[in-house]
Amino acid sequence: MGEETKRMVSLVRGRVQGVAFRYHTALKANQLGLEGWVRNNEDGSVQIEAQGQESSLNDLIGYIQKGPAHAKVDEVETKWIKDKESSGRFRIVR
Repeated sequence: MGEETKRMVSLVRGRVQGVAFRYHTALKANQLGLEGWVRNNEDGSVQIEAQGQESSLNDLIGYIQKGPAHAKVDEVETKWIKDKESSGRFRIVR
């Protein structure tokens, strides 16, 4: 029996805009087989909503706590939320 599908939302603060954070997060999420989205917020943070196997979500959380090479992550807040109907691939929202 496979893992249960879960959904999470994360808010990432620090130097996370203008450093390809969304691009690399989407790349990693797609490699992990997750669906959802990532977007920049007006306050300089990045928001991520992702759904998939819990182990893959935990891998994504580990990744975003470090971020890509030019990012500086100061804080990550993650909450588990109710899963939604499948939305396909993980994408960047503008």
